Amino acid sequence: MTMKDHTIIHDFPEMSEHIYKMKRTNSHFASMSDKYDVLEHSIHLMESGAESFSDEYLEELKKKRLKLKDELFSMLKIMA
Repeated sequence: MTMKDHTIIHDFPEMSEHIYKMKRTNSHFASMSDKYDVLEHSIHLMESGAESFSDEYLEELKKKRLKLKDELFSMLKIMA
């Protein structure tokens, strides 16, 4: 199974400069971005078979990842 890269930089390459700047200058954005990265890593491990999980738990993590991505994107749009 091919797994998609869901990092913020990969999903929004046109905003990479803004992402790097926000990580350096906005502690709230940086914290949310770190949480997003942790969730993405956990989901990747589960989907690759490296960790066991229930389908419900995986779906819960994916919903959290999507919510964080939406919040991060909203913050980036304001800056752009």
